[in-house]
Amino acid sequence: MSLPFRLEATRGGVPESVHRVSVAVVDMAGRLVAESGDPGLVAFWRSAAKPFQGMPLVAEGAADRFGFTAKELALACASHSSEPAHLDVVDGMLRKVGLGEDALACGPHPPLSPAIAEQVLRQGIHLTPRWSNCSGKHAGMLALALAHGWPVAGYERLEHPLQQRILREVERWTGVSAASMALGVDGCTVVSFGLPLSAMALAYARFAVSDDAAAARLRGAMAEFPEMVGGRDRLCTDLGVAARGKVIAKLGADGVYCAALPAAGLGLALKVEDGDMRSLGPALLGVLRALATRIGIGFDPGALGQAVERHAELPIVNTRGVGTGVLRAVGSLRFPA
Repeated sequence: MSLPFRLEATRGGVPESVHRVSVAVVDMAGRLVAESGDPGLVAFWRSAAKPFQGMPLVAEGAADRFGFTAKELALACASHSSEPAHLDVVDGMLRKVGLGEDALACGPHPPLSPAIAEQVLRQGIHLTPRWSNCSGKHAGMLALALAHGWPVAGYERLEHPLQQRILREVERWTGVSAASMALGVDGCTVVSFGLPLSAMALAYARFAVSDDAAAARLRGAMAEFPEMVGGRDRLCTDLGVAARGKVIAKLGADGVYCAALPAAGLGLALKVEDGDMRSLGPALLGVLRALATRIGIGFDPGALGQAVERHAELPIVNTRGVGTGVLRAVGSLRFPA
């Protein structure tokens, strides 16, 4: 009997710790194509919800009203690394809507890029809301509020018409009613959605192939500007560059990763159950490899080059930088008949 899909950290070639992973892979009809653990596990979607939070920005004309480019739309869907290019783009979005960064409800945090975080510390840079990995999303939300004439103050709160509009959009793509969702507050202060993994995967399956104008535009923006979606040495970006639109992946905090697979018409969602963020890269690539081997997804994840491959198995080192083990995906997915 095959072992369930999971992440193992080894030491001296022996598994030392295990990270359990639940996975749901579905088609546009919501049919479960592959799974592991509990595909119905309820988790908060966190930043993997961003393409859907950005959908009304495009669908209701706010993006066009303020002249947002494809690069800016990609940043609205991003968890960026606070690189200079990211900060420049969010600054441009704020200029277009006529607001300063003091209007952003998100707070600052250390940059997701270790190199940028080290630079910030070394130079004593004072972090402000534009440095948040979610600042592009928030700039897009401000644009939508202004386009509707809604108050800017409090746009992050559940009762605000902007968050209610986004909630309806999440209902539309996931097929889960607001009454059935667990609603919380995300790290960046806006509403966060608690959903079954299968519902997240359904939204991404629909996003993968939908001819909805807003979805197609955001999908195209993320595929054209993957460097905006994450950043240097980040899997979301490296995968986007190498796969050229054949997969659009978006991580979320506390161990969530989702991806749209346009050629296969599939969506996937996974949750590293203990929230270990370092496990996300090996987990996603392990799922993609299993799918490519068993059912085909329009590309071979193992042939995307070293930029992607380096995320598949991560070295574990000691205090002298000497390798002591690896973090890797092992086990198998289940493919329902």
